[in-house]
Amino acid sequence: MSAPTEPADRKWRKLWQRRRWQLGSTLLVLLILAVAALLNKPDKQPQEVFSGLPHSYEYLEAESLGKVRLHMLAVAPEDVILRTANLPLRQIAAYGINGGFFYGTDLLSVAIMNDVPVNGDKGAYGSGWFNAKYARGTLIWDGAAGTLSVQTVSSGDELAVTDRSRYWAQGGISMNLQQEELWKAASTAEHLPFAEEQRMRSGLVYNRDGKLWLIVTPTLCTAEEFRLAVLDAVPGEGREGIFLDGDGSSQLNADEAVLTGDSRPVVQMIAVAGGE
Repeated sequence: MSAPTEPADRKWRKLWQRRRWQLGSTLLVLLILAVAALLNKPDKQPQEVFSGLPHSYEYLEAESLGKVRLHMLAVAPEDVILRTANLPLRQIAAYGINGGFFYGTDLLSVAIMNDVPVNGDKGAYGSGWFNAKYARGTLIWDGAAGTLSVQTVSSGDELAVTDRSRYWAQGGISMNLQQEELWKAASTAEHLPFAEEQRMRSGLVYNRDGKLWLIVTPTLCTAEEFRLAVLDAVPGEGREGIFLDGDGSSQLNADEAVLTGDSRPVVQMIAVAGGE
């Protein structure tokens, strides 16, 4: 007598279950491989974040006095946009450099666009309406008059501008590039941090022709060494400017170079129009 045969529908169900298990195993393996590939994928290079954006700057690089390497973006002042960042600059799709001093999420330097502080309400602490604690050098573009100047102020209320709807103001510490005998006393009065220490540094400088330079150095140097490098490298007559925040906040985005400082988030950025 022959053995009883398994019903055809039962054989079909077993075959389908086996095939389904094999398909599920294959899909699980593929999913694991895909996740592993994503986790092991290298980070984008800094340039990939903003490479190819429109240019409205000229990039310059100089090793001044045989020591301090300056990276500079030469721009027209009307192409400057003061804006919040709250990230390391390499993560922001904009060309430019770091701005003023900050603590946590509070901006401690003036940063005003057309009479509006960039980080909050007018008159609010940390908004960019004040140079906190001290009157400090503040670089101003008067759009109505077409002039650049450095004024020592404590708040946006003290700014002397032609039209309150057409200006920007960036706070920092006075460089006094035209007054060699005064700059150290002024920087002390304005409480320039770590002036005698070897730190990365940044600044904002203009000349009599109305050209503006956004400057960052990754070289560890004193404030005096940075200032001398600026005097040596920035062309033109009637130069004046301010120190900006420094050390790990000294950051720059350009097609030609990316300076990340210590990759800390910075509250405020001096951006170049056309780079957003």
